Amino acid sequence: MPQLVLIRHGQSQWNLENRFTGWWDVDLTEKGTAEAIAAGEAMGAAGLDFDLCFTSYQTRAIKTLNLALEAMGRLWLPVTKDWRLNERHYGGLTGLDKQETRDRHGDEQVHIWRRSFDTPPPAMEAGGPYDLANDLRYRGIEVPASESLKNTIERVLPYWTENIAPELKAGKRVLISAHGNSLRALVKHLSGISDEDITGLEIPTGQPIIYDLDENLGEVERYYLRDRT
Repeated sequence: MPQLVLIRHGQSQWNLENRFTGWWDVDLTEKGTAEAIAAGEAMGAAGLDFDLCFTSYQTRAIKTLNLALEAMGRLWLPVTKDWRLNERHYGGLTGLDKQETRDRHGDEQVHIWRRSFDTPPPAMEAGGPYDLANDLRYRGIEVPASESLKNTIERVLPYWTENIAPELKAGKRVLISAHGNSLRALVKHLSGISDEDITGLEIPTGQPIIYDLDENLGEVERYYLRDRT
């Protein structure tokens, strides 16, 4: 039975500051580091092991993966990084305080930007302080100006189908360290969650999600590791 584990990065500095983060590269807080280590310890104690790992190009997800693997004694595992596992791009909201944005634009509008399935936030201004067009990580990649959850799914799922699913079907045990919205894309696909319901799904930081899958990678069982320990 193929087994997949998903983990959202530990708390980041902008999670703590309640700011829209998206593709901007923000480090883990002390709490986030502790969450990542605790996740690795819990996975090791539960007897979980992996053959290969996937993560995004963003520091908070990479560090979470490395800290968890170190706690498991598995830093030597092969890791593939890809921008398609990045967080959703929050466009012009990037860097803004969420409460200040609500005060300025109203709760209803901000809720639409954050939680609607197919309405992206305002586009990021070219040349602004959070423009990543010249970031070396994204050389040759068309960095989006903004993304809805639907847009995020449209880049995550082809990567899943082409690069991750074949490894699971070949019997590999896979760990993915990523972000709230890129993981929503995978959970939506694997668990058959509707467009309407997926926007309300909360994925906590630093908590491994276990998927037991059938031979066609359909969900047999999904649960948080914390609920079994």
